[in-house]
Amino acid sequence: MRIVIAGAGEVGTHLAKMLSNEEQNIYLMDADAKKLERAAHHLEVLPVEGSPTLLEDLERAHVEGADLFVAVTPDESANIMASMLAKRVGAKRTIARINNYSYLESEYSTLMEELGVDWLIYPEELAAEEIAAITRYPWVRQYVMLFNGALALIGVKVRAGSPIVGKPLHSLRELEPGAEKHYHIVAIQRDFETIIPRGDTEIQHNDLVFFTCSIDHVDYVRQLSGKHAPTVRRMVIMGASPVALRTIAKVSPGIEIALIEIDKEKCLKLSEQLPPNVEIYHGDGRDPEIIKEVNLEDAQIFVSLTENSETNVLACLAAKRYKVYKTVAKEENIDYIPLAYRLDIGTLINKKLLAAGYIYRILLGQETGQVPCLSLVNNAEVVELVARRDSKIVGRRISELKLPPNITFGGMVRNGQPCMVEGDTILEPYDHVVIFYHDISINELQRLF
Repeated sequence: MRIVIAGAGEVGTHLAKMLSNEEQNIYLMDADAKKLERAAHHLEVLPVEGSPTLLEDLERAHVEGADLFVAVTPDESANIMASMLAKRVGAKRTIARINNYSYLESEYSTLMEELGVDWLIYPEELAAEEIAAITRYPWVRQYVMLFNGALALIGVKVRAGSPIVGKPLHSLRELEPGAEKHYHIVAIQRDFETIIPRGDTEIQHNDLVFFTCSIDHVDYVRQLSGKHAPTVRRMVIMGASPVALRTIAKVSPGIEIALIEIDKEKCLKLSEQLPPNVEIYHGDGRDPEIIKEVNLEDAQIFVSLTENSETNVLACLAAKRYKVYKTVAKEENIDYIPLAYRLDIGTLINKKLLAAGYIYRILLGQETGQVPCLSLVNNAEVVELVARRDSKIVGRRISELKLPPNITFGGMVRNGQPCMVEGDTILEPYDHVVIFYHDISINELQRLF
């Protein structure tokens, strides 16, 4: 495939990194020569200096006939215009990053398609969806629905005292009631290392463990992880950012929300717009007086969404002193994310990683189904694949397949019914299978299927 990415910022370069692992031909375009030079040093891309809103520069970037054109510059108008021009030049599919939620409304979708923009990406909406999911499952670090909700992928931080800590995976079957397998452990993140586990892999204190299970067995995974599930009655949000406002629109109206904002003018404006379950407070969320005023000790979730990443991390560390069950911080610097996780502050939200992962799903999803990108795990992804009648894996036991060591089957859906995959499972044509893989190309997986 030939892919042109306009914008060599963090979204564009991270997307280029993900796609370069898939052996794609990638042109990275930007008006800033220094950004392109930095990207070209560590990525397999063809840099093109120029503006995506000029036809002559699009021609130099080989947009004509490109399989995908992605515009992810900071300028919303430039992204939309560039996508329109790219489609006219001959790009097969176009994606534009936007900064305005209104463009996602239904009345704009048909117009955008007519203009040549196939998809719109609003990173703030993706971040809000992540936070809203946390209010439903506050005990998880990450929750992803697979196969339209038939299976769930759950990331959980496990501690000493959990039933699974200190035990090899092959011994965990003894903990399951009955003969049916209820879950599968697909990956473990241990500090900066990603482990695709085997039967003798032992789970350790502070591991981030990723499970797949059917929706009916999510609570079983919670118990197995040694977590309790508090009822979320109150949450405190620091910073009335676009992510915060989209989050408020998505969470249950039964949850009381205290919104802290330092800008007095914004507070007055929002006080007339927010729903009745939200109370806005003017002040600095790091101020002890505001903390008392919002009754942080009564909250189950604290979310810091200011434009300063360091402030967000520190605010979450402070919230932990008030015994808040779940803390969430927006961290905009991708390079700092591993370090921030070492502080054990809870869940980190990065709009740029979410946007890059979403675009990655759009591209690969045309042939493979949804492909959730796990940004919390180094170089690891989950892919949904359909077993074709003539594929190499059909009709053979999983244990007989000579699979690379960094691949594991997380589960499957057969005739609409979700189930786990074991060593003696024999795949049939049209089984929908979820695979967790690390440091290999998606092309290698597609050859198997």
